[in-house]
Amino acid sequence: MDMKEFLANGQACLGIELGSTRIKAVLIGPDHAPIASGDHSWENRYEGGYWTYSLEDVWTGLQDAYAHLSADVEARYGVKLTRVASMGFSAMMHGYLPFGHEGQLLAPFRTWRNTTTGQAAEILSERFNFNIPQRWSIAHLYQAILNGEDHVPDVAFITTLAGYVHWKLTGENVLGVGDASGVFPIDSNTCDYDQAMVDSFDALVADKGFPWKLRDILPRVAVAGDNAGTLTAEGAKLLDPTGTLQPGAILCPPEGDAGTGMAATNAVAKRTGNVSAGTSVFSMIVLEKPLSRRYEEIDMVTTPDGAPVAMVHCNNCTNEINAWAEVFSGLLTALGHEVDKNALYTAMFTSALEGKADGDGLLLYNYLSGEPVTGLSDGRPLLVRGPEAHLNFANFMRTQLYSALATLKVGLDILGEEHVAVDRLMGHGGFFKTPVVGQRILAAAANSPVATMETAGEGGPWGMALLAAYAVHKTDGQSLQDYLNTQVFGDQKVSVVEPQAEDVEGFTNFMVHYKAGLAVERAAVEHV
Repeated sequence: MDMKEFLANGQACLGIELGSTRIKAVLIGPDHAPIASGDHSWENRYEGGYWTYSLEDVWTGLQDAYAHLSADVEARYGVKLTRVASMGFSAMMHGYLPFGHEGQLLAPFRTWRNTTTGQAAEILSERFNFNIPQRWSIAHLYQAILNGEDHVPDVAFITTLAGYVHWKLTGENVLGVGDASGVFPIDSNTCDYDQAMVDSFDALVADKGFPWKLRDILPRVAVAGDNAGTLTAEGAKLLDPTGTLQPGAILCPPEGDAGTGMAATNAVAKRTGNVSAGTSVFSMIVLEKPLSRRYEEIDMVTTPDGAPVAMVHCNNCTNEINAWAEVFSGLLTALGHEVDKNALYTAMFTSALEGKADGDGLLLYNYLSGEPVTGLSDGRPLLVRGPEAHLNFANFMRTQLYSALATLKVGLDILGEEHVAVDRLMGHGGFFKTPVVGQRILAAAANSPVATMETAGEGGPWGMALLAAYAVHKTDGQSLQDYLNTQVFGDQKVSVVEPQAEDVEGFTNFMVHYKAGLAVERAAVEHV
């Protein structure tokens, strides 16, 4: 069967991910390789004390990304995309989207980037003896209760961004277990919310007299491979207002960007791990055994099929690199040069390897928003140096890349102390697009070999498409791990970079100064 016939028969699988700065759609063919894509750029807003996106922007962005995908299909293969076998939606994990009984949004979307739930997170962590990060949905809900917000009694259900999109397209209020693990703690034995903690929460708020119990308002949990609904006629028109897309596609459980990253890097088995580095950065390591105790810096989440995962999540990663790229682009434009953004980023990244291994006295904090791992509720991007430091382009860029991963290293060091074993650490996301450089910096941070695949740049949307394909193509009883190993990654080329002793020592020395300088960052938050 040629590709035109394959597409006309509606056999392709679609994954769409709503990332922090880009909504991307990826269509995959019979060999699971991408055959078409489309995207849409968007940005969060800081309004009313919260980082947010409007729901109007969600649908404008999804429709634009899908329209670009459809146009790509027609341009490449000469056929209109009228139907697909399956599709799945993923998005930034966590956050808070409360809806009323008429389907209305009761409070503006509060994204993962917000650090406004410290009181709730602390109370719940102590009560459950389980780390509840500030960005988790349950922390946002309980903080709204503590704040006495008027909308809470009227909540019919809460969900994540991926869950919201899935609900609008299928009518099903469901989440994949990985995304659900950023809403409320999951019991990996049942692949459902931890019932003892659910009961504990209900007891905690019993005196409020709300007309709901917690399970009433939480989405149903599903695991990878489940049929989580079908695309309705209304949903098809919502995604594709031209009416070309037909209803009926199977939808797999919606997932968070952490789960799609695990799928895209074949890191769902024990002793595997991945690092997703873009606007935010997080590592996911699938555990062989529980950690010895809870850590504020480590989140316990799950793979898309429910296995326990230690997650180190940091709110800030490449935002300062992107901001400085705009500065350099402006300079080049002022000098009369036409700017090639890909060439600019390549020059920035490769120059970092020419810098001193410890940054030569430069300190940079990339905290555009707060960073709970280091105890910052708010952020101020900051570059500081002593008079003995040497400020040049190479040292500056080395420091930029170190800063992007510095907070992650704090959490990775804890997992090292816990003797968490990792056979393979896979990198994906924009930080790794320049060959070798991002891998080498992460290898220095983790003191571990770092691998990337040819598909590293595809990232989450491709991982979501793989989960959509698994839902319709798996054989009876076939695990997600086996499906990925045998059907997807068998012939995948992998590039591995080993840690270099000089880099490891340099990053270690950089971190000594970085941790000491956090007092300066705190002062900047207070006074700037």
